[in-house]
Amino acid sequence: MTDIEVAKAVELEDIKKIANRVGILEDELELYGIYKAKIKESIFERLKNSKNGKLVLVTAVNPTPAGEGKTTVSIGLSQALNLIGK
Repeated sequence: MTDIEVAKAVELEDIKKIANRVGILEDELELYGIYKAKIKESIFERLKNSKNGKLVLVTAVNPTPAGEGKTTVSIGLSQALNLIGK
């Protein structure tokens, strides 16, 4: 299957629903349409007294020839962790 075939085979989900599932409030999102957003820095103030979580740093110099870079790896990693309940 090509990348475009994979992309067309999935049903996109509203980013607000995804954010809600992981405890991000709607007003902490900077929306870029229905399916993507950035998280505002204000979330740090709300969560400053919360138990510390885990940090996984993904870094690279250049993407692969297929275009797989930090964002692709980060999304894949987060999806895999979600599948195992993390």
